Amino acid sequence: MNSHIQLRQMQSEDVDVVFQALDDHYIRKPLDYIKRCWEENKSGERVTLIAFNDQKFAGWLHLLSKSYYPYFEERGIPEINNFDVVPSLRRLGIGNALMEAIEQVAFEKYGIVGIGVGLYYDYGNAQRLYAKRGYIPDGRGIINEGKQVEPGSYVLVGHDLALYLIKEKTGNS
Repeated sequence: MNSHIQLRQMQSEDVDVVFQALDDHYIRKPLDYIKRCWEENKSGERVTLIAFNDQKFAGWLHLLSKSYYPYFEERGIPEINNFDVVPSLRRLGIGNALMEAIEQVAFEKYGIVGIGVGLYYDYGNAQRLYAKRGYIPDGRGIINEGKQVEPGSYVLVGHDLALYLIKEKTGNS
């Protein structure tokens, strides 16, 4: 890992820092959402890891103990969620460092982790990262708004259209 990258779990004073940094980089997340993330960290529903590069906010990543995706929820599979790296800091190892750390948290407690990835070009880097890290499709096909897309149906290609992937702990994970 790049020695300029520091990771830690979210703290209360991070709420405003995260909001401002994301806003400064045109990554729109409402302040209420960031506050809710902090509250869910306190309750244990979520683990949020924050990355800093040279002491400046570089990105964040969340692990939901209870997924919003029904297939994961029914099977007790935690979900990596809401993964943002500041665009100017991408390709410096920040995303991989965040993924490595959150996978360790998930594997220690659950032995498995899931993630959803969008299907259009904005998600291309994420799609490649997850494949390189060993994630495989969960076998349920394309999901739109939490439901399987049926053959012959039409869907809007947007943020709610995703493929869900899983990764299980291995002997060296």
